[in-house]
Parts: sequence; structure tokens; C-alpha cells
Amino acid sequence: MTTNVSRNDSRLAPHAVGANPSVPGWRFAGLGLLRIAFGIVWAIDAAFKWQPGFTDNFVSYVTGALKDQPVAVRAWIRLWVDVIQVDPRLFAHLVATSETALAIALIAGAFSNLAFFGGTSLALVIWSTAEGFGGPYKTGSTDIGTAIIYVLVFVGLFLAKAGLPLGIDRRLTPWLGRWGWIASGPLDATDPG
Repeated sequence: MTTNVSRNDSRLAPHAVGANPSVPGWRFAGLGLLRIAFGIVWAIDAAFKWQPGFTDNFVSYVTGALKDQPVAVRAWIRLWVDVIQVDPRLFAHLVATSETALAIALIAGAFSNLAFFGGTSLALVIWSTAEGFGGPYKTGSTDIGTAIIYVLVFVGLFLAKAGLPLGIDRRLTPWLGRWGWIASGPLDATDPG
């Protein structure tokens, strides 16, 4: 005996447009919770960036990565140090503002594609400057830096359209019209909320 179950049956979990219909609803909601948790991590980090110590020592955070680096990496970091030294307070506040905006976007699930791209870019800049690409790589090196992991998390969240579950992107996308690409998109008709 077979039964015919409609995709719109209320017992079935909602799925994102283009999502694999075999993904259970708890996994879909889990993406939203992961995005929110990641946003809280960025919010805590942003709070540290607003402290006077960060602004006062901003240049030293970047120059600290110069030690024992290969010539090419030192040249790259030195370029950024030269740019930052034009107005260190401005750049420190730019980083703090960026991290704050990123945290808000992640927690709210708002403008997620823009946030994922911006977060990837910011994490790459941090990894390639203040973290010195995770180096120097020599005997006794233990990791490649943390910011590169953030890049991978942002890419994963983008690929999963993680602004949809527990986020406001589903409502923002239609409202944004031709700019809707900066959000994750709408949910399909099976969305209960």
C-alpha cells in the first residue's frame, strides 16, 4: 500500500528555493543557528575592537606580523602598514565598524550575501596582514592562522543560503527588487513563516 504525500503537507519541513528537498527542517534551522552563533562571535570581536587599546595599538598589531616573514610577505605587510599609518585611528575605526556591521547582518540574517562577501574579504585581509598568512612557517609552526577558517565558514554560509533560516533575508529580497542579490533570497511556497 502506498500513500501520496504532497510537498505542501504541513508535516514536511520548509526548504529554500533550490535547496535539496531531502534536507530536514532541523538542518535548515541549524544553518540559521550557525549563522547567528558566528554573528555573536563577530559581535564579541567587534566589542574588543571598540576598546581604546585596539585603536592605540592598531599599527603594532599589523607590524607584529613582520617578524621572520619571507621577503614577499614582509613587502605585502609593509604596504598595508604604510597605508594604515596615514591615519591609524581611521583604519582602526573602519575595522571596528566593519566587524560591528558584519555581526548585525549575521545575527539578523540581513543582506547576507553582501555580509558573506564582506566578511570573506575582511577575513582575508586580516589573515594576510595581521596574521601574516599564518606564518612564518618554520620548525615549530603549529597552525596557519584563524582568519582563513573564517573565510571558509563565510563561503559555506553563502553556499548554504544561510540568511534564509531564522533570518529576514526572505522578506528583504522581494523588497530590494533588482538589488535582491545582496540578500540570500526568498523561501518557496512551503515556508510557513
